[in-house]
Amino acid sequence: MSRSRSVSGYRLPLPGSALLAAWRQGYGLTELKRDLMAGLTIGIVAVPLSMALAIATGVPPQHGLYTAIVAGAVIALTGGSRFNISGPTAAFVVILFPIVASHGLGGLLLATLMAGLILVALGLARLGNLIQFVPYPVVLGFTAGIAVVIALLQLPDFLGLEHVALGDSTLHNLAAIARAVPSLAPAELGIGMVTLATLMLWPRLKLPVPAPLVGLAVGTLAALAVAPLGVEIETIASRFSWASQGQAGSGIPPFAPGLVLPWRLPGADGSPLMVDFDLIRELLGPALAIAMLAAIESLLCAVVADGLTRTRHDPNAELIGQGLGNIAAPFFGGITATAALARTATNIRSGAFSPVAAVVHALVVLLAVVALAGVLARVPMAALAALLFVIAWNMSEARHFVHTLKSAPGSDVAILVICFLLTVVFDMVLAVAVGLGLAAALFIRRMAHLTHARRLEPGSDEESRDLPRQVAFYDVNGPLFFGAAEKAVSSLRVVDPEVKVVMLDMRDVPSLDATAIVALRSLIEDLAARQVGLIFVGMPARMVHKLKRAGVKRQTGRLAAVCHPARARRLAERWLAAPAS
Repeated sequence: MSRSRSVSGYRLPLPGSALLAAWRQGYGLTELKRDLMAGLTIGIVAVPLSMALAIATGVPPQHGLYTAIVAGAVIALTGGSRFNISGPTAAFVVILFPIVASHGLGGLLLATLMAGLILVALGLARLGNLIQFVPYPVVLGFTAGIAVVIALLQLPDFLGLEHVALGDSTLHNLAAIARAVPSLAPAELGIGMVTLATLMLWPRLKLPVPAPLVGLAVGTLAALAVAPLGVEIETIASRFSWASQGQAGSGIPPFAPGLVLPWRLPGADGSPLMVDFDLIRELLGPALAIAMLAAIESLLCAVVADGLTRTRHDPNAELIGQGLGNIAAPFFGGITATAALARTATNIRSGAFSPVAAVVHALVVLLAVVALAGVLARVPMAALAALLFVIAWNMSEARHFVHTLKSAPGSDVAILVICFLLTVVFDMVLAVAVGLGLAAALFIRRMAHLTHARRLEPGSDEESRDLPRQVAFYDVNGPLFFGAAEKAVSSLRVVDPEVKVVMLDMRDVPSLDATAIVALRSLIEDLAARQVGLIFVGMPARMVHKLKRAGVKRQTGRLAAVCHPARARRLAERWLAAPAS
């Protein structure tokens, strides 16, 4: 349930409203047991996913784990959804990978911090409900494009290719992978295929053990089995190293996340990040894209959770919680986080009752980092690539994509394809911007077609019956805004010479913007110059007030706004009987 505090008439969203709602409903030992079991299940699922998604982003795996620990707990405690599980997600890979390539880990954490501030601002401005207006073809287009890019980025590890320098260009990456195909390693490919088969077949057994855990375990055992044959298999330990708290090693550091300053971490060239206005300007676009995607993902996830549990989330509190989590995570080495639909659904199916389950999930990940770092370091990179293939396939929503291509209107199909191609070929920032722009343009075009002003023939309805020939009655329908105002008003300028009074039925006009006011003002002046009276019928008082504020005044006795057509008729007849003043 939505809770807020009032400050000078403005109702502030209340962070942590989901936790308070669960507490008010009644929280006891039974509910705690449910949250503990759900949190344990989700924590086990989150460990391999967090590592895989961090690696896909271009950073060491521990940063994904730190994200699940810090952001997962903070968002749960301060957000507006009782069941959302937050952490690193596949949707961010396409945005974050280019940031890491250009600005290093420090740039990524700084962009995450900026995105967190934007999310908090969106929540405080109570813009949570506006996210629902993002068109479905835009969301489907860029998520399908993200899935393709994620799968492409995993090919080198899945095939065991050598010397593949991936960048932020899909075409460049395709060329690099094609050149490296001769270096394919059969053992790496075999481990990847075994892991992929396990991930696909295990869910059919309907066993309670999560498929990602089983798949990576099978892949790790396969790597250990071929090790005596002298075959080198690349693992987390062989690729990544760390230095922390005066110690160094390979794989994942066996420590809880410590406090760091994002702007002191290295950039892409390994030197300390130089934070200045130019860097902030470069990161602002990606930060806005991160914030937009985080808002969309988290709120869509909350809506799905509401449908599964018959609860109601607070969208503005959820945005604030997501923002606070993304502000806190970079100070502990965490990357961008948002709600994850698959983990949230698993959380609900596991019997979760409150956000405490998400906090328990964060503690389970923390325990895995501290106690099982050595085991996690043995996971083969090919097995992680197979896991990301499955994640990419699930997020692509291929069936919905194909169905939309077949059944949606042509304009929606065009938006879907454009967003998909822009995401794959260029980047998601451009895809979202262009997609939203095209969707808005098409919406304006459709609304403009719905808005019209047509003259009613005498006797065609009750309002125009028995009107004098010198009176023209126009029915105006639809919103008068910048996309439709001029088209609607221009038809009113063509008035027969014998017409001395124009009546505009404004009862079906729900809104009036500045462009429409200018157009109406020009029409009033044009009709006044020809000594033609103008009567607005049924125009709401707020629109009359807008016209007055815009400087539209009764300079003659031939401009009026009345409520009822009968009164307008009498006024028109009186004007016709009296000489123009």
